[in-house]
Amino acid sequence: MIRPLAALTLAVFPAALLAQSMPVPTPPKLLVMLAVDQFSADLFAEYRSRFRGGLRQLSQGAVFPSGYQSHAATETCPGHSTILTGARPSRSGVIANSWIDQRSGRATPGVYCAEDVTKGPSSKSGEYVPSPAHLLVPTLGDRMKAANPASRVVAVAGKDRAAIMMGGRRTDEIWFLRPTDHVRFETLSGRTRVPQAVARQNTAIDAALATARSELPLGDCTDRSRAIAIGAKKTIGTGTFARASGDKRAFRASPESDVATIQLAGDLVDEMKLGRGRATDLIAVGLSATDVVGHTYGTGGSEMCLQLMALDTMLGTFFDRLDQAGIDYVVALTADHGGHDATERNDENALPDADRALPGLSADAVGMAVAHDMSLTKSVLLGDDKSGDMWLDATLSAEQRAVALARTVARYRAHPQVAAVFTAAEIEAAAAPAGPPETWGLIQRAKASYFRGRSGDFLVALKPRVMPIPAAVAANSSYVATHGSIWDYDRRVPILFWRKNMAGFEQPNGVETVDIAPTLAALIGVQLPATEIDGRCLDLIAGLASSCR
Repeated sequence: MIRPLAALTLAVFPAALLAQSMPVPTPPKLLVMLAVDQFSADLFAEYRSRFRGGLRQLSQGAVFPSGYQSHAATETCPGHSTILTGARPSRSGVIANSWIDQRSGRATPGVYCAEDVTKGPSSKSGEYVPSPAHLLVPTLGDRMKAANPASRVVAVAGKDRAAIMMGGRRTDEIWFLRPTDHVRFETLSGRTRVPQAVARQNTAIDAALATARSELPLGDCTDRSRAIAIGAKKTIGTGTFARASGDKRAFRASPESDVATIQLAGDLVDEMKLGRGRATDLIAVGLSATDVVGHTYGTGGSEMCLQLMALDTMLGTFFDRLDQAGIDYVVALTADHGGHDATERNDENALPDADRALPGLSADAVGMAVAHDMSLTKSVLLGDDKSGDMWLDATLSAEQRAVALARTVARYRAHPQVAAVFTAAEIEAAAAPAGPPETWGLIQRAKASYFRGRSGDFLVALKPRVMPIPAAVAANSSYVATHGSIWDYDRRVPILFWRKNMAGFEQPNGVETVDIAPTLAALIGVQLPATEIDGRCLDLIAGLASSCR
């Protein structure tokens, strides 16, 4: 009887001997962590065959097309917080972009995820002081610095919360574009040194904004150009990113802001000589334009196509720059969350059950209705949106709170656009999430986002394909689409790893973004205690040897 080749090989060369004969590669000199805001697994799949630059290069490495931001609150801040901590929001405390803290003592109870509440008057744009204070766990960069102070850690992003949540507390340099009236790279309060690379890039941004921008040629995106009406006066789907001089929002909602971010990242690599020192360095880069494009124009249309083609090109240029410098680097790329297309385009593209949220779903509307029933004069409910965490007014008596909770939950559960409502007590009593993230029930997803003292009194999950932006708002504001839901189109993101000469492979089964930090840590020999993280190391060696040492 002829024995199968695999069995014969193992008989002659036992697995342990084969593993020893395939040595694990030496640690890289530079870790490059790329987070593309709102780059869903669906977008990666749709455009994968069109990539010719950096995204094509990454697609030839270790590809996990079904990565998961496994928690319920699929927003920018919690999403970025999972990537380099290995911790879900239930551990890190970063439950959302913002939450309500009625004990803060400030005039407004809102708290921004990346602010120091003791220094800013409110969480309003331009008034808060950026800070990692709310992130309760260390990042990979923090751990690298603790293990070897010679390691340099840099974070650069188009949003402060992206840079802060990936960089952590011990960054050597951290720079981001804040949502203020001007467009410039800024850093954390108290840091005064401005690297030449930052000064040079801010000058370049000023020069770019001083002139109008011409249309980008449609090229390969011609087939994606089709007009979609949003209300009676607004159209999306045929944009080419032309803008007038001085139009700051158009700068952000285009490839221009990513170009500035990736250029600054490359300049800092050169200026600081990252990847050329005694220890492994880390640079985390948050590319935010895809998110602003998705909100402004939806995830379909010429706008998103042009954005992704530009992203592919600029990443290729960035990798070429690292190669020319002779740096031994590993790249990981993922997203902070996915996204859903504009309802109107979905409706035209064979998805007629896509809907926009009704105005009466807001926390204020429901809270006022319940207050009226209870003969109270102000809303019993606080919340930032039509779904997600909701908080009862802290001034209610214990008896009033019980009545208000029962009535607000009942109203939401009876609403035709609501899929589920979970109270804090129900979430706390639920089993911890386990197993493949795609198999989790809704309450397990909610539990992964729940942190006592920050999370709401209950959580509202809208039905699939219900866009939280009402029709009237979409027609008269800059946003037509968003994310943040409990559903997989917002949870699923690609996770890609690449290193020169690695043997590429594809693993289609579900993994989590919390797996990225332990995977990179293993490559450089940094220990992440299993009791302090929620992720696991992903073996990047296509063979019997393992990179998870």
